[in-house]
Amino acid sequence: MSDGSVREKDPNDLELPLGKRTKLYRVFEILPGFLSYGMIILLFLLSWLSPTVGSIYLLAIITMTLVKAIGIAVRTLQGYNGLQSAMKVDWHQRLMDLEAAHEKYEELREAKSEEFGFLEHVDNLRRVSANEKAYPKSKEIIHAVIMTAYNEELETMRPSIEAVVNQTFSASRVIFVLAYEERGGKEIEQRAKQLKKEFEQKFYSFLLVKHPDGLKREIKGKGPNLTYAGKELAIFVQKKKIREERVIVTSLDADNRMSPSYLDYVTYEFITHENRDKLSYQPVAVFTNNIWDAPAVMRVIAMSNSFFNVINTMRPHLVRNFASHSQPLTALIGMDFWSKKTIVEDGHQYWRSLFYFKGDYDVISIRVPIYQDAVIGENLWDGLKAQFVQLRRWDYGASDVAYVGVRLVDKKRRKMPFVKLWTRFWRLVDSHVTLAAMSPIVAFGGWVPMLLNNASRTVVVYNLPKTVSIIQTFATVGLFVTILLSLRMLPPRPKKYKKSRSVMMVVQWVLSPVIAVIYNSMAAFYAQTRLMLGLYMEKFDVTKKIVKK
Repeated sequence: MSDGSVREKDPNDLELPLGKRTKLYRVFEILPGFLSYGMIILLFLLSWLSPTVGSIYLLAIITMTLVKAIGIAVRTLQGYNGLQSAMKVDWHQRLMDLEAAHEKYEELREAKSEEFGFLEHVDNLRRVSANEKAYPKSKEIIHAVIMTAYNEELETMRPSIEAVVNQTFSASRVIFVLAYEERGGKEIEQRAKQLKKEFEQKFYSFLLVKHPDGLKREIKGKGPNLTYAGKELAIFVQKKKIREERVIVTSLDADNRMSPSYLDYVTYEFITHENRDKLSYQPVAVFTNNIWDAPAVMRVIAMSNSFFNVINTMRPHLVRNFASHSQPLTALIGMDFWSKKTIVEDGHQYWRSLFYFKGDYDVISIRVPIYQDAVIGENLWDGLKAQFVQLRRWDYGASDVAYVGVRLVDKKRRKMPFVKLWTRFWRLVDSHVTLAAMSPIVAFGGWVPMLLNNASRTVVVYNLPKTVSIIQTFATVGLFVTILLSLRMLPPRPKKYKKSRSVMMVVQWVLSPVIAVIYNSMAAFYAQTRLMLGLYMEKFDVTKKIVKK
């Protein structure tokens, strides 16, 4: 049985292929781009054959977009309120409650509170008190944080490490692993050693792991670095005789700064779920570290991506691993950590885990932020290019369509009911096709039936641009919600900026339609076209982290 590469492999192999693919694998690689281009071509074809049919097709797409926009506005409000409520919870105290579960349950069982997750907390206390041996104690839990680095400056990495030190979870029970690339040169090695000297006394241990350059059967990217560091961590845990099943591993980029309660929150969820080994834990990625410094285009993209992550907290069936996430060490060891053959190792980790656990796997939303950087370049043009490069790398997640598709049609490799995987597969395909095709269709599609049939305009065709414009106006309700909430999510304005900068934080949103087409859609088409042509993206283009002084 083949996983997609020509060379036959073990059916239980979770890895992606490198090199020449099988014909079936190529069919699924072509599928996202075929559907994305097909949606646009179909509009032109139908409009040419029958302007009325073309108009109906367009209106159906735009109406669906309107419905989604309204749903997004509602989910954004709900997600934001949930985020704010979860951040107010004393997650450390909830952990302490579990240590005296019976007493706290008797105390709280009749209590009423509007606090986030209070009823679930009381129910957790009931379950733990009924069978305390089935649940680990918080003092038994060890966190390991793997922060990957390539060529980042100290000004980027130091605050991220400080955020781990300042967790409400004791840093004395945190193993910090700084995983840096040999190809980053002597400079990154010197910075790594300096950071170890500054922080090693704060943690249970501070490990430096240098990922060698040029190892076989791996791309140049974050996944191989994470995996190499994870294996070194496993060796360290074994030497120290730490119980592997009590270690939770969190991956961090160099600019990722945890909310103070993040590790306590993850510990709480880990303890209270009996299937804890088959779960991973996903915080909300919020791109606001340097939002005031970023140019308008990058600010809009950063805030839009932040809201997308906030919305997903309200859609548990759509939560996937993204950027920073946490997972038990035992699970990581079993699946050989992260993929070494994809530039989107974070999102791909969801599918690896799903197949490793034969469908019995879920991602738990941790509704507190991990703050990340918006893209900034040395100058505006450099930043605009860097932003496109980052988005096309994210959109290369379309490569997972083939990884999942070949397993969907092969019962032995599927390892779960067909329907259960089919629904996930369809959502995966739909998300990538929608991202690519919707924006240009909504922006320009209203003119297509009329331009292609100038001599045979019907009333429907003639009024189509106006009808589309009216529908788009209704859809802007979601944009107004986004603007209002984005202002509330902003960190305090730095003193170096005048109040006029705050005005620009509102005005910038007029760029949304242009950004949706040029960045979101074009980046998705770029990635899907590369897959269609077999021009694989097998080098991780690191987004340079620049700190404005």
